Amino acid sequence: MDDSNDTHSSLWTSITKLFGRDRDNDEKLEQAILDASEDGEVEPQEKSMLLGILRFNDLQVHDTMIPRTDMDCIPIDSSLAECAALIVSSGHSRIPVYRDTRDNIVGMVHAKDILPYFDHDDRKTLTVAAIMREPFFVPDTKSTRTLLQEFRERKQHIAIALDEYGGTSGLITIEDVLEEIVGDIEDEHDAPKEEDIRPLESNIYELTGRATLEDLTELGLDLENDEVDTIGGYLCMQAGHVPATGESFILNGWRITVLDADPKLIHKLRLEPANLEPHADPASNA
Repeated sequence: MDDSNDTHSSLWTSITKLFGRDRDNDEKLEQAILDASEDGEVEPQEKSMLLGILRFNDLQVHDTMIPRTDMDCIPIDSSLAECAALIVSSGHSRIPVYRDTRDNIVGMVHAKDILPYFDHDDRKTLTVAAIMREPFFVPDTKSTRTLLQEFRERKQHIAIALDEYGGTSGLITIEDVLEEIVGDIEDEHDAPKEEDIRPLESNIYELTGRATLEDLTELGLDLENDEVDTIGGYLCMQAGHVPATGESFILNGWRITVLDADPKLIHKLRLEPANLEPHADPASNA
């Protein structure tokens, strides 16, 4: 057996022994993986997966879930025909059902449960309430490792994440959890994901409202905050309202301009050094 195989065997043996133990051991194993990668003894894909397994222990549902604002949902009084149209347009085979608001998820419709009504007249009058299943709820503070085990035991593929007050925090699938280990799993229905930070020119970026404060720190903008994680949330907290399109902020030597927003959410922003000439008001181009 060659040295490379010996290294791989030793690495996997270490993972078997140390996975799930204390952080000191995790840090030693992470360094061993990085060292092996630099020596060419571990392929880049293998390195990513091994590091993903190690960091998986620290993740909670809220770190991985799809936020409530991005969920595809349907009201409980919607017809099966309307639900079928949403399934087709979204590419999702399971659709959460809500009563009154998205904060109150009451069911889950599976695409396969609609199929028997596909050529039936009742599909236009029958509502999703007639065929929806009971949703699987989890707290958004649950560890993703524990959730993966529950997905397997319950033979579930999707869960509704709840905040501390019992409201809907988001949605998480078994695919979301596995992607934390193996990277993106794309199928024919997946649309290309929009990058949360997109470079435009030197030191000028377009951001989504979901860009994290941690990611912005890497660009040189330090906005640490214990109450919010995203730049959209941070600006809303600073302004005391959801900033409108065209509003601008100077923060730590950077100018942040809202490019697109609605009454509830910031969608896009422009980040540039404050000493540059202000970018044209996006509203003036409408």
